[in-house]
Amino acid sequence: MSTEATLLARSGSKCELCSAETSLSPYVVAPHTQLSVDHGVMICDHCKAQLEEPEQTDVNHWHCLNESMWSEHPPVQVLAWRQLKQLSAENGWAHDLLDMMYMEEDVQKWAESGLNDVQEKTLDANGAELNKGDNVTVIKDLPIKGTKQVIKQGTVIRGIGLSDDPTLVSGKVNGQSMYVIAAFCRKK
Repeated sequence: MSTEATLLARSGSKCELCSAETSLSPYVVAPHTQLSVDHGVMICDHCKAQLEEPEQTDVNHWHCLNESMWSEHPPVQVLAWRQLKQLSAENGWAHDLLDMMYMEEDVQKWAESGLNDVQEKTLDANGAELNKGDNVTVIKDLPIKGTKQVIKQGTVIRGIGLSDDPTLVSGKVNGQSMYVIAAFCRKK
């Protein structure tokens, strides 16, 4: 039996992420490059397009990960973990699912290694790369967690710092050091 036929049988002829039954194709989970049962999944075109172009992510579509994250197959677990990790910065439900997820140590390392390859640059709301020392403007009112304070739209954060998490920048706002989601900033 071919690898594609084996994946199709394993998945029950459904997308292994969202359970769609149409437009299925095999997908190799990075950093692997050769399709195999151990490194591939069967996914629909909709999931594939969003994995390959994260800026077009339909957040509501990914609620399907609530089911697929429990798959017994490591490549499915890896993709579910990576997608939840990318969504968790802005979506509480994704963060909650990520906290519940368990993977074997080698599968966790696989998931983390691929995420670093995919998401290494910190980008602003317009997709411009942010670097340490840049000045940014906040593009919408942002509530500060744990307080009733708000960072107002138009606030300038000077000399930002970068963190291990490429979705965040650090800086001082009103004399207080904090992290801000890079997607809510615009490079000056």
